[in-house]
Amino acid sequence: MSTPTKSHGRKTIRPSLTPRDLMEPAPDLARAWRAQVITLFPEAFPGILGMSLTGKALKDGLWQLQTVPLRSFGEGKHRNVDDTPTGGGAGMVLRPDVMAAAIETARATQNRAAPLIYLSPRGRPFTQGMARDLAQRPGATLICGRFEGLDQRVIDRYDITEVSMGDYVLTGGELPAQVLLDATVRLLPGVLGNAESTEEESFSHGLLEHPQYTRPSDWAGEKVPDVLLSGNHGEIAKWRRAQAEALTRDRRPDLWDAFQARKND
Repeated sequence: MSTPTKSHGRKTIRPSLTPRDLMEPAPDLARAWRAQVITLFPEAFPGILGMSLTGKALKDGLWQLQTVPLRSFGEGKHRNVDDTPTGGGAGMVLRPDVMAAAIETARATQNRAAPLIYLSPRGRPFTQGMARDLAQRPGATLICGRFEGLDQRVIDRYDITEVSMGDYVLTGGELPAQVLLDATVRLLPGVLGNAESTEEESFSHGLLEHPQYTRPSDWAGEKVPDVLLSGNHGEIAKWRRAQAEALTRDRRPDLWDAFQARKND
């Protein structure tokens, strides 16, 4: 019997032999991590996600990306997606009926175990732990907000999780969505060349990452620390841990306090 190809058994429909752009319609892959993005600006994707390791993984079918254009579900001749805030106030609010139609369309083809996430400055702060959790799911459906936000009723009806990328406000959720996807996709099996690299990077153990060095060992009069050239892996590990703790204590006292609390539990 002939050896199966790399994609054997993964495609749920027959693929075209014609080369495809990253965002052109592609066959669903049975075991690929699937991202959906509901957005007013589908042309913003894949953006940076189409480059480097995430872009290669997208081409290789390790994950899939589908945009759901919110404007397609708009009301009237001009496809309106927003209206004025009830009770008065500045700006516009995304309509619940329009967003609900987009959500229903997206979820009809998404695994029900994939969470529904709204990128919002009032949401829970995004963390490395959240990225690890998402990477264990079959995918995620992301909602990119605009204007003054999304009608609360649709958030409540669909039990949407609100996630924030930081204590600041952007013009929309497209950039946060790409950040969330980048942080998650790189953790999928086969995306990184060396899976061990994720074990030592910042936040993996509640600490910031230790300093990194490479050749030349003597550059502009500055030398690589001797311990890293010693070949003593035990001492190198101890040095790196001490450096990570010192950096975390100095730069992120909030992380340091949480790290200490876990140690004392």
